[in-house]
Amino acid sequence: MYVNNGTDLRIVAEELKEKLKPIKLFLADVDGILTNGKVSYEGAEVGFNRQFHVHDGFGLKMLRQFNIQIGVITGGSSLGLKKRLEDLKVDYAYLGDEDKRSGYLHAKKTSKLSDEQILYVGDELFDIPLLKKAGFSATVPGVNPEVLEAVDYVTFKRAGEGCVRELIDLIRYAQKLKPNILDFED
Repeated sequence: MYVNNGTDLRIVAEELKEKLKPIKLFLADVDGILTNGKVSYEGAEVGFNRQFHVHDGFGLKMLRQFNIQIGVITGGSSLGLKKRLEDLKVDYAYLGDEDKRSGYLHAKKTSKLSDEQILYVGDELFDIPLLKKAGFSATVPGVNPEVLEAVDYVTFKRAGEGCVRELIDLIRYAQKLKPNILDFED
């Protein structure tokens, strides 16, 4: 397991490139990964709401540029969550079930990819089966020891604070992918 203590991601990607190069599907948990894990109840018409980090959202959009599919597998389900996933145009969304194995297997089968081509990031005990199955697995600081034992990588950034973007940048560097960045023409 590689625990990033703030090392330049380009250096880390070089060390982990054999496991990162095949990645073609990025799967993530939501609560405690794409969010800081806190929820607020916004009433019956909205349900539980979460806050997402824009760096993670932009990173997921970059993956689409690189033809890497994206998806979420989460026990949560609310109007706000569904709207965010719609805005991000995720390829796979499995909501409302803490037994995430069927979502993982469906995404794998539908995408026609092998486990080695899938990255999964999660933070809770019920994520362990997916963390063990995926070709590259990651989590965030502060999780249970059992989760730590199941992963390849622990992010430097915390949940809901850009940890997903950190993983996306690792893929980018390992696969030598360059985002389309518009510049001024002289």
